Amino acid sequence: MRLATISTPNGPRLHVRGRSGYVDVAEMTGNDRYATLQAVLDDGPAGMDAAQTAASAEGREYAEPDFGPAVPTPRVIHCLGLNYADHVREGGREEMPSFPNVFMRSPETVIGPYADLVVPALTDGYDYEGEVGIVIGAGGRYIPADPAMNAIAGFTVLNDASARDWQRAASQWIPGKNFDGSMPIGPEVVTPDEVDILDTTLTTRLDGEVMQQARTSQMLIDIPSTVEFYSSFTTLRPGDVIATGTPGGVGYARKPPVWLEPGKTIEITVDGVGTIRNRVVAEPGDHSKWRWRPAS
Repeated sequence: MRLATISTPNGPRLHVRGRSGYVDVAEMTGNDRYATLQAVLDDGPAGMDAAQTAASAEGREYAEPDFGPAVPTPRVIHCLGLNYADHVREGGREEMPSFPNVFMRSPETVIGPYADLVVPALTDGYDYEGEVGIVIGAGGRYIPADPAMNAIAGFTVLNDASARDWQRAASQWIPGKNFDGSMPIGPEVVTPDEVDILDTTLTTRLDGEVMQQARTSQMLIDIPSTVEFYSSFTTLRPGDVIATGTPGGVGYARKPPVWLEPGKTIEITVDGVGTIRNRVVAEPGDHSKWRWRPAS
C-alpha cells in the first residue's frame, strides 16, 4: 500500500494509490476522520484496513506540486548519523562508531517532496543527505529487532539537508540540522510488504549527476536494529519518523566541496519507495547583519 498526502480544494487529504491513480481515503470510506495519515496510524489495524479498502477503488492522478510531505506533522523526527561505513571514512574516521550517533529534528523542518528547498541565508555550506525514512505504525517500547517490522507503518524518502558550518560550530549537531524547511519527505509512505527495504538502492543526484549510491544492506545498523535501539530509551508512537543515515558522497567531503546552490536540483531515489525532487532557491531578504553566524 502506498499512502500520500495531497492538496485538494478541501485542504491536504490522505490518499492511497488505487487501481489507477490516488483515492481520497476519507471520501472513499465515508469517515472524515481518515483525512489525515496521523488518524489512520492512530487507529492502528482498523485505520490501515480502511486505507486498504480505499486502495481497491479507481483514483485519479495528481501533479507533483499537489503532493505535500508524506508525514505532514510528525511528533518527533529521530535521526541516525554515521550509519554507512563510507560516510564515516569520508569524514576522516577510520574506526566505525561503537554506539549509535543520534540527533533530532523538529516538525518545522518538514517540507513536501517537490517543494522548493531554500538555502538558509546564514550558511555558507548547505549540503544534501539522501536517506530512507522509517514511519512508525504500532510503535511501543523495548521492541526487539526480530519483530520490529511489525512496529513500522512504512518507509519514505527524505533529504537530511544540513548547514555544515552550523553543524560543526559546537559539539551538538542540532542547529545545523534544524533550519526550517530543510527536510523534504515523500512522496509516499510505502508499507513493508511493498518493498525489500533491507536491500534496495538509494541514489542521490545533483543536476542529474550521481553523488551518492548505496545499498541499504550496507547500513551499519539495519532498520530492525534501529527500531530496537530507539525503543530502548523512548516510546515510539504512530507517525514518528526515523531518518536512517546517509551513505558516502556528501558535498562537504568532496574536493572542492559541492554545496546546494540556488538554481540546482537535488533528487533522491530509494528503489521501490519513490523519488523526491527539489529545486534549490535562495532565502529572500537581507540577513547579512544578523548576529548569530558561525565563523568561516
